[in-house]
Amino acid sequence: MNKLSHASLEQAANWYVQLHDEQVAEPERLRWQAWLAQSPEHQAAWRYVERVGQRFAPLQNESEAVSHALRNSARSSISRRQSLKALLILAATGLAGWAVGRNTPLLDSVERLSADLSTGTGETREATLSDGSRIWLNALSALNVRFDARQRLLQLRAGEVLIDTAKDLGRAFWVETEQGRMRALGTRFSVRQTDRNTLLNVYEGAVEATNHQGDSQVVQAGQQLVFSAGRLYTATSADPAREAWRRGVLLADNLPLGELIEELSQYRPGHLHCDPAVAALPVMGSFPLKDTDQALRLLEAALPIHIDKTFNWWVSVGPKV
Repeated sequence: MNKLSHASLEQAANWYVQLHDEQVAEPERLRWQAWLAQSPEHQAAWRYVERVGQRFAPLQNESEAVSHALRNSARSSISRRQSLKALLILAATGLAGWAVGRNTPLLDSVERLSADLSTGTGETREATLSDGSRIWLNALSALNVRFDARQRLLQLRAGEVLIDTAKDLGRAFWVETEQGRMRALGTRFSVRQTDRNTLLNVYEGAVEATNHQGDSQVVQAGQQLVFSAGRLYTATSADPAREAWRRGVLLADNLPLGELIEELSQYRPGHLHCDPAVAALPVMGSFPLKDTDQALRLLEAALPIHIDKTFNWWVSVGPKV
């Protein structure tokens, strides 16, 4: 999906709307076929929209069934038990949406399915480890815990983890990513695994980071370090946002809108995308991660942008018309 242009995705979504209208005419279908035949990108965009839409079709049907049941309840005074059952179905439908909506390889990967701890779209998780250390997993994350008599090791396979380590003089505390290893020196810190880099933020104590090439650096409290398998970049000030998500807050301090939308998409099922025309707009403020609709409304009120909700599961952020 990331290789597809914003324009192709929006065109595909608009065609999806038109073709799912019961009154769609044959000339419209012919125009859709002509659009589809114009390029492989159009075909790929259409397949993506179809895939996301098909995941949400059962949920939409269940929601409509629940609404119908509740309307009948008001008219025919069905029993309290029947009304409660309908409401429970509605709640289950909403929860299922978090699980099936996010279209990302992470959800289908063997690594995530077999991870000791993992989270889905919009889900964070807190756990206390056997040594007393506390960890918090961000959305769409996967983590393995490998503790033995000699060491304490966390293997971060995807996403982000915030760690508050417990003291254990006999065993070092390590975190491993695709780019290297970090050794906690009595500390509170966060580690984020991206496609090519590891992002380390230290809030208390210090962490020694070593990449696969063998380069090492001790990162002190209040510092942030990005490193790849072959390079350690210059340390900068720690980012409070990499800790704020635990409290359900997305912090932005001159953060490009495109990056903010990408992070917000981890908390919203379906497709949430930013038009490149507005992706560089700087954003300041704090936004609720547990209510992405409210976060989008706040953005729309503060910036020259328009939130286009084609479906509840297909939302685009573009320039204000």
